[in-house]
Amino acid sequence: VQLVESGGGLVQAGGSLRLSCAASGSTFSINAMGWYRQAPGKQRELVAAITSGGGSTTYADSVKGRFTISRDNAKNTMYLQMNSLKPEDSGVYYCNAEYMSTMTFPTPESSWGQGTQVTVSS
Repeated sequence: VQLVESGGGLVQAGGSLRLSCAASGSTFSINAMGWYRQAPGKQRELVAAITSGGGSTTYADSVKGRFTISRDNAKNTMYLQMNSLKPEDSGVYYCNAEYMSTMTFPTPESSWGQGTQVTVSS
């Protein structure tokens, strides 16, 4: 499974961005997906995650009420709608997918995108 993020950029505080993560390869094997971010000098942290059917989501406390994760399995794409952005939301945002592989079954594999930069100016 290969992942490609897009939609990052520079935005003023209070603004919005929508990130996309396009999956290719053995997309039928993808289970949960998530968005992570990493700020300079900090560890990568989970921002939001979504189950395979999209019926369940989870968010970091810092983004609850401002960010919305979703996925369109017909398009093999996951999204992150980010509203009311704050300077502390700045960082590189990574897409992650958990999927099943015949090579490692029943242990799932994990795939990462290359990341997209989000910068929020004050």
